[in-house]
Amino acid sequence: QVQLVESGGGSVQSGGSLRLSCTASGSPPDYSVIAWYRQAPGEGREGVSCIDLTDGRTFIEDSLKGRFTISRENFKNTVYLQMNSLKPEDTAVYYCAAGDFCFYNGGSVEGNMNVWAKGTLVTVSS
Repeated sequence: QVQLVESGGGSVQSGGSLRLSCTASGSPPDYSVIAWYRQAPGEGREGVSCIDLTDGRTFIEDSLKGRFTISRENFKNTVYLQMNSLKPEDTAVYYCAAGDFCFYNGGSVEGNMNVWAKGTLVTVSS
């Protein structure tokens, strides 16, 4: 069973940057994609970004393109979410997840995730 450990959350002022890390134990074919989701206070969970570990394809939610970037470091089994030009509306708990596949659905990122990390809080103040 894969386990996921996140790091990098915290508080930042509007316009600042944060990089979230997700390190996975286990290896494919236990999972093929790693994704980031977020859940803002009082809102549902939404897909942020995803990377397919088999071919390197990346998915970024349309409204976040240009500010958020997902990348991987293979030897460390780590996936990063670089978040720049952060806005107060980016405040949320961010979850790393591992699963089978990701896809775009009308500009949103969705996927089939099997394992979830505990979440890390990102707070952006104005």
